[in-house]
Amino acid sequence: MARRRKGLAISGWLILDKPEGMTSTKAVGRVRWLYNAAKAGHAGTLDPLATGILPIALGEATKTVPFVVDGSKTYRFTVRFGAETDTDDTQGKVLETSDRRPTLSEIEAALPRFTGEISQIPPRYSAIKVEGARAYDLARDDEDFVLEPRIVNVDRLDVVDQPDADHCVLEADCGKGTYVRALARDLGRALQCLGHVSALRRTKVGAFTEDRAVPLSVLEECADESRETLMARLLPVEVGLEDLPSLTMSSADASQLRQGRAVLLRGRDAPLVTGPVYAVSKGELVALGEVEEGEFRPRRIFNLSS
Repeated sequence: MARRRKGLAISGWLILDKPEGMTSTKAVGRVRWLYNAAKAGHAGTLDPLATGILPIALGEATKTVPFVVDGSKTYRFTVRFGAETDTDDTQGKVLETSDRRPTLSEIEAALPRFTGEISQIPPRYSAIKVEGARAYDLARDDEDFVLEPRIVNVDRLDVVDQPDADHCVLEADCGKGTYVRALARDLGRALQCLGHVSALRRTKVGAFTEDRAVPLSVLEECADESRETLMARLLPVEVGLEDLPSLTMSSADASQLRQGRAVLLRGRDAPLVTGPVYAVSKGELVALGEVEEGEFRPRRIFNLSS
């Protein structure tokens, strides 16, 4: 006998404003429970300390997660000068302290060293795998291990505020794989004063911005009010593909795509696009694929029809 599938076939994006103190995994689990969704995932882990945008994909939206994860991200974070911790944030134990405090001009002069394509060693407490084990598990067990430097992109790093000598608020636009905690650590070392993250908020992931984000408390109120109110908070699956070009297909071509067959882009008016693209028919997302040699070749098929 086949196993009964738990949950409902609900598809869409929920842009959660994650509260401080909650893991990303727990946040996804809570959203999945509220919607009674059969399938859920997220685009980009946030540390428990962090707040802000955590895009959660339900159902068919999970097929678009890689495109959201690869999108640029914006963070606003506070660096606490004078101490380095083993987690590079306030939740770790202090490893070393310094009485030195940088001036605003010194901070601003150092920032260009951390913009553009830079080499960065991830925090020891991170989800990176080392010989099959998570780095944070090895760190908790006091294992001896080495994390190799990685090349990451930081497009912008600006000072937003300096409330006092101990703290500086920064904002960063960065690419996939960048660790803000490592930025704070390395900035503190460069300024010879040491540092760690004391507050962190993600304000943008790809096309998802704060104006689309829903606090968990509001989502729970929606669930208490009615199922319709809760469902109204979901965004369409295709919002995860907003940075990609789209093609409009006829019903006949859409039928071919749903069977996994390539569709010829005919005539002189055929769109001049290459690379990843998604197809829609009668306003409904049909497939995600690539244009190659004049054909749209589906890689992912979406089952959104009721």
